[in-house]
Amino acid sequence: MPLGQRAGDKSDSRYCGVEVLDFPAGDGLPAVLSHSLSSAFDFLLAPLVDPEYRPTPGAVLPVAASDLVLSPSQWSSHIVGKISEWIDLDSEDEQLRLDSELTLKQEIAWASHLSLQACVLPPPRRSSCANYARVVNNILQGLTNMQLWLRIPLEKSEPMDEAQVNNNNPTSDIVDSWEWWNSFRLLCEHSSQLYVALDILSSLPSMNSLGRWFGEPVRAAILQTDAFLTNARGYPCLSKRHQTLLTGFFNHSVQAIISGRSNHNVSQASEGVLGVDENHTEDTPTRHALSLYLDYIAYLYQRMDPLPEQERFEINYRDFLQSPLQPLMDNLEAQTYETFEKDTVKYTQYQRAIAKALVDKVSDDEIPTTKTVLMVVGAGRGPLVRASLQAAEETGRKLKVYAVEKNPNAVITLHSLIKLEGWESMVTIISSDMRCWDAPEKADILVSELLGSFGDNELSPECLDGAQRFLKPDGISIPSSYTSFIQPVTASKLHNDIKQHKDIAHFETAYVVKLHRVARLAPPQEVFSFTHPNFSPKTTNQRYTKLQFELPQDTGSCLVHGFAGYFDAVLYKDVHLGIEPNTCTPNMFSWFPIFFPLRKPIYVPSESPIEVHFWRCCGATKVWYEWALMAPSPSPIHNSNGRSYWVGL
Repeated sequence: MPLGQRAGDKSDSRYCGVEVLDFPAGDGLPAVLSHSLSSAFDFLLAPLVDPEYRPTPGAVLPVAASDLVLSPSQWSSHIVGKISEWIDLDSEDEQLRLDSELTLKQEIAWASHLSLQACVLPPPRRSSCANYARVVNNILQGLTNMQLWLRIPLEKSEPMDEAQVNNNNPTSDIVDSWEWWNSFRLLCEHSSQLYVALDILSSLPSMNSLGRWFGEPVRAAILQTDAFLTNARGYPCLSKRHQTLLTGFFNHSVQAIISGRSNHNVSQASEGVLGVDENHTEDTPTRHALSLYLDYIAYLYQRMDPLPEQERFEINYRDFLQSPLQPLMDNLEAQTYETFEKDTVKYTQYQRAIAKALVDKVSDDEIPTTKTVLMVVGAGRGPLVRASLQAAEETGRKLKVYAVEKNPNAVITLHSLIKLEGWESMVTIISSDMRCWDAPEKADILVSELLGSFGDNELSPECLDGAQRFLKPDGISIPSSYTSFIQPVTASKLHNDIKQHKDIAHFETAYVVKLHRVARLAPPQEVFSFTHPNFSPKTTNQRYTKLQFELPQDTGSCLVHGFAGYFDAVLYKDVHLGIEPNTCTPNMFSWFPIFFPLRKPIYVPSESPIEVHFWRCCGATKVWYEWALMAPSPSPIHNSNGRSYWVGL
């Protein structure tokens, strides 16, 4: 049974499992499953094989239960297999190492036979786990529908200060379990079927350190009962930091699994999977020993705010890679126009900016005698025309509008709109590319919505520089300026999705994507800026910049898969529009961030800076970006000469 109802959330985080600590031999597994499901748990993390088993010639694998004791749908939907914990594939003991390899393969084969969706692998026993990873990688290459979840304890010791180092062992290692996971997944070639199950312990690392995991493929958070505190009424609860972490996991589609013995004063016995109530009668269902913990997890889930309307609209786009629009080369389809036109927040901001510009252009005394000439370049199906006329009505200014649009299909809709609204006397429609049109008069205000997710990536600078000849010397451009931003991110899912194409070109392409399973490693920094109108005689839209990002000291090491890009635009004076996380316009959905991937993820040691170089290059027929890392280690220059990704002029 789901933890509760949260409007808009259809993810796996609604389901909570329980770990079976004791081996359920014979008919035990169906009884344990039935009791757990009736107690509102959704699935079991259960051992598949007797933990006392060691392979011997001719021995039959002592499985927990025949495949016949549960239906195929029960095995698939309600059982996550737990691989034997004694397995140690990097042991110095050769016999143990060989037994471990054979048993691991036997247990995975049995799990595949049962059609389980996932199995949990025991955690690496030491930082050097090459043989363990080699065997798992071999197994992964033969799996089709099953995932393997590597169990990792969530821990990171903080570095000691100088006094502690002087008084203690100066060579003492800093434990960071993320390093174990990173080594393992690198050895397994970033397999898309390898995931993480994090053991949540009583103490947690810093929030910056925890933040790294949101960009990793975490499928389950295994909450140990020892991590729970006791409230004034004797019931289990979690610390504020644990609550924040678990809420973050819920928002990232991570499932909770409760593990351990009950540590709280309840009527049930605290040992085993099934509780024993002294007052129990045959007609009274026995309550699960861990039900109080489940009740608390459900309480945390149910008190979360409903997903905002914008998030519900965007939920199907999460981590879905899309190629950016080519608005100059291609004509947009009606469906694309309709999606953008639904963004009322964007057009409200434009209307505010136009209204301010009209008031600045025409004083109250000049209203009766002055008509402002406004040009909408790239008018589409007319939303900016409507915003302009509404701004004129709001301010009482007279307006003459030229609506310039190159898409002949959009022009048809534009003519219908003008006729329907009765705007024929105020609006002149120009079916032409703005770069080819000769305007009959100069404009006081030039309005456009040519911005892309990176600000200039849909060629707004080139278009507005070309349209600038329409503008009077004291004319106003809306937008008046825009700036792009980037920040380094961990994004395992995006990397694996791009890797499926098996070529370099897709790693040298920028993607528009609703970022979700990502870890933002450092605050965004400015990349390129453009201002309009720009009357400089030496104007060029080529740009080059280098940026250095410092990660918070307590983050630890991390893996950078690429850079998330954003923009912020000043429409006019104090009216702005943007998606940069610190200043983003609320409830606006016209733009998702842009993602610049790295061909090979870069390992960043703790406290090491990240230095990245970005270029905006211009040719006769195209504009493109190039990017490269210089620190902590150099990467190839991506997209050299626009060989993989470019925007056509």
